Amino acid sequence: MPPTPFAPVILGNEPGSFPHSVLAERHPAIIGRVRDALPYGPAQHRALDELLRSCTEGTVEPLPADAPDRDRWQEWGLPGCAGRSWYDVPWLWSESYFYRRLLDAVGWFGPGTWQGIDPFRPFKRAELDAPETDDELTALDVLPGLPEEERARALLHGSLWGNRADLGFRLSAEDAEDREPAPALVADDSAALWSLLPPGKAATLVLVADNAGRELVPDLLLTAHLLAEGRAARAVLHVKPYPYYVSDATTADVVDALHRLRAASGAATEYARVLWSALADGRLTVRAHPFSCAPLPYAEMPDDLRAEFAAATLTVFKGDLNYRRLVGDRLWPPTTPFQETTAYFPGPVAALRTLKSDVITGLSAETGAALVAAEGGRWRTSGTHALIQVSGADLK
Repeated sequence: MPPTPFAPVILGNEPGSFPHSVLAERHPAIIGRVRDALPYGPAQHRALDELLRSCTEGTVEPLPADAPDRDRWQEWGLPGCAGRSWYDVPWLWSESYFYRRLLDAVGWFGPGTWQGIDPFRPFKRAELDAPETDDELTALDVLPGLPEEERARALLHGSLWGNRADLGFRLSAEDAEDREPAPALVADDSAALWSLLPPGKAATLVLVADNAGRELVPDLLLTAHLLAEGRAARAVLHVKPYPYYVSDATTADVVDALHRLRAASGAATEYARVLWSALADGRLTVRAHPFSCAPLPYAEMPDDLRAEFAAATLTVFKGDLNYRRLVGDRLWPPTTPFQETTAYFPGPVAALRTLKSDVITGLSAETGAALVAAEGGRWRTSGTHALIQVSGADLK
């Protein structure tokens, strides 16, 4: 990353700020939800109580000496953060470490009967099984009758908006310019994205997934389309190696989403068949790299991951957290070029993101001014605006 003295790293120590509210309000609420979601025993309840005290009143504590990933966290900055308030270390770091300690508290790393049990699984399954998911899968039935470019565009916007995927399908209508969410796109480099994935090109797509459930399903649908239509010859789906940020996708969540598609009717079952077949013959693979849960920006990625991204025709980062890690979790001036903040990346890269935090780059001055005039600062975190940004399209 270039020197960035004008873009300070985001901390959580400013009362009234969005990061402060996450640390002070959201994390304690998550502890409460996790406590009630599964029938944990006294040991887990005591550990959750201790985590609550630590993250609201105490300081960052080191991992146990026998933690399986202790050395990794030592490399990821734990020695410099231990003993400091959770509010005074980089927000990205404190958020990530909170989820790591939450897994400790519920026994994820074991040994014991709770080893490997996802504390967030009840929430993920409830969303995946919701009636709204049936409605979104039924909406797929309109796609086979559309030209390929319109289907591709609809599925791209479905992936962009996540569990508002049904809105994406409406973008294929003739009066799309008069409908939401098109006006909510604050940046749209979709033409550059499609230029990297034309039909018939033997492209390799890497998709770094974000959330599970109803947000993962549209990602899988887009991937299936790209494979079926020859826009990608091979796809690699990166997920988290362990439960993270409540809803982030793991391999188990990919399996659940595939079963959900297979159990549906209509066009959804054909997308499921494409994905199942692609997994079986290796055209689609699932990866869970340890760095996916690192509390660091992707500018600090390890060499093996850098080599994988360098070999891809296009790497797509989904979601808000991945965007923060892609450009750096800093208070950038909104007009800072996206290409500048991702100049370190080893190949063409795209971001599909619904805005849910303060970080933003690549806006025109006019767009930024209009958003502030209409909404003050709420547009950054409300989830009602989104972007499609591409960098490095001229590299390959």
